[in-house]
Amino acid sequence: MQNKKKIKVFIIAGEVSGDVLGARIMREMPDAEFVGVGGENMTSVGLRSLFPMSDLAVMGIVEVLAHAKTLKKRIKETANAIISEKPDVVLTIDAPGFAKNVIKTVRKSEQGKELINKGLRFHHVVAPQVWAWREGRAKTYAQIFDKLYAFFDFEVPYFTRHGLDTVAVGHPISDGLIERKTKRIQSGKDKIITLVPGSRMSEVKRLMPVFQSVAEMLIANGYSGYKFVIPTVETTAEYVKNHIKQWKVKPTLISSSERYEAYSKSYIAIVVSGTVSAELAMLHIPTVVVYKMNPITTWIGKRLIKVKWVSLVNILLNKTVYPEILGSDVNAERILDAFQQLTIPSVREKIIKDLKSADALWRKPDGAPSALIAAHVVG
Repeated sequence: MQNKKKIKVFIIAGEVSGDVLGARIMREMPDAEFVGVGGENMTSVGLRSLFPMSDLAVMGIVEVLAHAKTLKKRIKETANAIISEKPDVVLTIDAPGFAKNVIKTVRKSEQGKELINKGLRFHHVVAPQVWAWREGRAKTYAQIFDKLYAFFDFEVPYFTRHGLDTVAVGHPISDGLIERKTKRIQSGKDKIITLVPGSRMSEVKRLMPVFQSVAEMLIANGYSGYKFVIPTVETTAEYVKNHIKQWKVKPTLISSSERYEAYSKSYIAIVVSGTVSAELAMLHIPTVVVYKMNPITTWIGKRLIKVKWVSLVNILLNKTVYPEILGSDVNAERILDAFQQLTIPSVREKIIKDLKSADALWRKPDGAPSALIAAHVVG
């Protein structure tokens, strides 16, 4: 019997959450060959990354403009690598601006057109939140990608109406988190406060001074028994390590791989908006969500975004479960006020009850998201 050809996948992740998901997808395809761009999680399972993933870990209009030269270079380099490697599938995970520009470059080239004629396919993981802003992006995605993996059923029609094959696979981080038993430590001296300033350098630089003030104000206001933990990622670990040297309160730094253990033991978390708030929601941890960007980006965002919240659990349940402090409102005093509310037993109980009610919304009943994506890529 003739052996089946080994599939070659060119896989691209642009930030930590995508790197984690990319590694999970790779593990579901043990017979595939992988090349592309990723971080420590994907390289640990065999990926040889073309360049550091941190080159792509920027967001916001001003931030992207500041890194335009580097991004333009990496787009060309990645497109050339795809043409050279001749993969069967290009699988991009989030990082939409980079992913779209790379694929457009490949599609426009003569060599790329030849590969497409021979069967090259372009798949993308993480549907843009067109239900929140810029719905026209759905049509653009249909012109660029051959298949899209969305997280939720309600997202699918936005893209299929434009002819894009779209599959709802559930939220990838639900794998193992929904069932994970929490071990919340309630005694005063052991209460853990987890601080997550983000994975992008721009957001970390904005939030670390604020988090420093919050931690020092909490201690000054009588919360002397609390322990502070900050999970770090490879893109910003050195900066965070240097920044806490000036703190009066010394938080414990842990690696990204240890974060779920810290989350599950947290009394309260204070985190940047993003994937981490969904992770904490699945673990039923009361959380304050903050989001502080460049003032210009914030001003533009307020005029474009159509939803009331930035936290996914709030959007899914259509109500405020996690308190949010956004834009120019982000300061230590407001965060402290929200934090103190989360120490009230009745408030905590209500939040945890709401978080439990969201459990069924995070995933599909027919398999783990990473396995579903892998099956479609191979198929």
